Amino acid sequence: MADVTSEQYFIERFSVTCSKPVSHLQLACCPSHCAIPWKDKNIRIYENKINNLEPPLELTGHHGDVSAMVFGTERDQPILCSASEDYVIVWDINRCYRQIKEGGIASGRVVGTLLGRVVYLSLCPMSAKVAACSGSRVVLLNAEREEVLGVLKAHLGPVTASEFCPWDVNLLISISEDRTFKIWDVKKGGILFESAVLSAYPLLSLSFMKQNGQFITGSGDGQLWCYTLPVDHKCRLVTKLDLSKLEQKHERNLRMISPPQSRTDGTARCDERGAVETAKPVLRIWPQTPKINHASLQQRGSYVWIGSSDGLCLLDLDTSELLSFLPLKGDLSISIAGSWVISEGLDGSMRCLVSSLFETSVVLLVVNGVRLDELCLRMAKSFSVEEQLSVMPSSPLMTTSPLKAELAKKGPKPQRKGGVNYQTSVKDQALVFHTQVKSSGYNTAPHRTMFRPKTNIKKKSSSITKTSTTMNDLLSEYPSHSEAPSVSFAHLMVSTSPTTMNALQYSGDGKQIVCGLGDGSVLLYNSSLTGNPDVYTGHSKAVNTVCWSHSKRWFLSTSEDPTLCIWTTSASEPVLTMREDQFAKPIRSAQFYYLDKFLLLASGSNLMLYLYHLDNTKDDIKRYKQRSKFKLTGKFSMKSGTDITSISAVNDFYSYIVLAAGADRTIQVFDMNRGSLVTQIPDAHCRAVHHLAQNQGSSFCTQAVQAYNLFLSSALTDGLKLWDLRTARCVRRYESHVNRCLHCTAAFSPCGRFIATGSEDHSAYIYDTRSSIFLHKLQRHSETVLNVAFNPAKPELLTGTLDGKLALFHPSECLLP
Repeated sequence: MADVTSEQYFIERFSVTCSKPVSHLQLACCPSHCAIPWKDKNIRIYENKINNLEPPLELTGHHGDVSAMVFGTERDQPILCSASEDYVIVWDINRCYRQIKEGGIASGRVVGTLLGRVVYLSLCPMSAKVAACSGSRVVLLNAEREEVLGVLKAHLGPVTASEFCPWDVNLLISISEDRTFKIWDVKKGGILFESAVLSAYPLLSLSFMKQNGQFITGSGDGQLWCYTLPVDHKCRLVTKLDLSKLEQKHERNLRMISPPQSRTDGTARCDERGAVETAKPVLRIWPQTPKINHASLQQRGSYVWIGSSDGLCLLDLDTSELLSFLPLKGDLSISIAGSWVISEGLDGSMRCLVSSLFETSVVLLVVNGVRLDELCLRMAKSFSVEEQLSVMPSSPLMTTSPLKAELAKKGPKPQRKGGVNYQTSVKDQALVFHTQVKSSGYNTAPHRTMFRPKTNIKKKSSSITKTSTTMNDLLSEYPSHSEAPSVSFAHLMVSTSPTTMNALQYSGDGKQIVCGLGDGSVLLYNSSLTGNPDVYTGHSKAVNTVCWSHSKRWFLSTSEDPTLCIWTTSASEPVLTMREDQFAKPIRSAQFYYLDKFLLLASGSNLMLYLYHLDNTKDDIKRYKQRSKFKLTGKFSMKSGTDITSISAVNDFYSYIVLAAGADRTIQVFDMNRGSLVTQIPDAHCRAVHHLAQNQGSSFCTQAVQAYNLFLSSALTDGLKLWDLRTARCVRRYESHVNRCLHCTAAFSPCGRFIATGSEDHSAYIYDTRSSIFLHKLQRHSETVLNVAFNPAKPELLTGTLDGKLALFHPSECLLP
């Protein structure tokens, strides 16, 4: 044995050379011990101590080559189960130590005989049952005596692994080379759930995450699938990841911190473009249960360790980010791993038992927490924003701020001063042209009015009723503890012919809904979707954006014309129209900003800030002359010059922050108080972001100040991401919905607890912001759900589809008597 210290991230405790390669055998490791095949038929038990001078414990009992081993989950009483073609034996490690000290021979109890070649063993949480994978079957054994409890056989290929559910000992999941997994009822021996074919490569590894009720499986081509395991056993896909792509992104981030370094083991990890040459099989998955003492990490239940052929990865499933990659390089005895066994040490450190792929050596590695802390700290400093950003303003407006601009108002016309010619041209004329003038009545006595009925008195009852109703409307609060809308309430077809529902939004009081259609028209409905809508026609092409003002008096619409129109609910003609002569490219997004003081537009690579004045008075003589006016007061360009695909800014309160997404997959943050770009998020998605949404709350509900710093981004084929503006980092990812080719939008609920998004599987999905699992799948849609919107005043969700249909959803509790 040797005690070698790696120059990077691993500390090598010892190395053992076996008589034969053990690259594809299941080794065993627990917090206190590790087990390694010795001379094929025997087993050596090593203690996981720093300065261990005791000789290893040698177990003898198998007549065939040992092919699989596993430790039980109980720390105080370690139990080892081993298997060969002849026997499956359960060993009590403490009892074996006592037998050796008393001068005897360590012995175990045989629980299975002649099962064939066993490739994987697993013990239930109470160490009462053993699952042995042999061929295409899983044999269930009694861990106390030799008894076969059942045989699970349904896979079409050899079973590669099986694990008992930690929170339900009657559930077992098995994976196979047929690229599927199956959930079994251990008592009845039946299948509760069967997956489809997941990959072109066999599934190799399986692990449970008890903290959030999920399980993960990995394949030979480096793909990862994370599923939920609900009570009804209908598994839902939470996320799917490609380990090779995550490593590529991680290496690009490292190159931003320090120049690339060549590998010391003589193997090239990447080509000159940074692409990984071969897929890294997922050899082992282990949930991170203890607290990680890294500077940039916190206690979370979504961290998993993943062992691959060239290193160890620490992955955050909530954000789908590779937090750290620890390569097998330096002076380690192993450069390419054949199998991994990962366990938590007694001191909280991570211990890894690794076998070599082409050699006969096995090493015990301990993660070097000091070096890993340094790496995490460097990456945190490198990708953190220079200053703490917040949607809420923390300083007054600067003297040079673009937000201080004002639109110059024209004063009254000066009176025309009369000159000499004017005075001479006016002649003296009589003030009265009649011969008789009626008396003013100054000299006569006033007439007395005997009785005059009072006709202008208002009824007190109606006045009080009206006032109380108005006060109730003002004081009503959004039920922040209400359930998410999930029950269909109303459906409506907005047009006789199918037309795309490109945009929709509630007014600030939740009483009206404005919809933008693909035929260029804008419709105005009441919130209950009853009655005929008001129709506004002013665009010649499809409407792509609609937005209400904070005052609820105006709403705007933009089109591919490109034109922007501002409407009032009382007129069918726009109050203000901005035509294509002001824009070189179509308007991709527009909204009211800074409590309706500005218009914020995105056209091409420019972000434009307009002051405006709306005048809805009518002049029959000059009815076609626009009385409203606007003025460009600020123009900001994307850092890379790329076109803007979406923008977002808060209008319900004063905020300096404006978010802009570019076609180069970046999200850039502008501070309008300074009038400059303050930070950007590179590679926010694998494709360009087509939608941004901020948590703006509503006037009927109050959230914590920190919650307003959350925003969403959506991109094709890359799901939905939740970001924190303060750190400019992704904090959660949602991928259960389908979004491959159409631009589906997302929205926050007014209470900030839920997120709704459209989907291409004719459904809308509602997520909980605290979990990546969807709460409800709202079906009964005839086409792709493109747009979603929450009512700001009450728990309602409105959806709009590709064929022009609206659907309204209420919480299930609203239907209770």
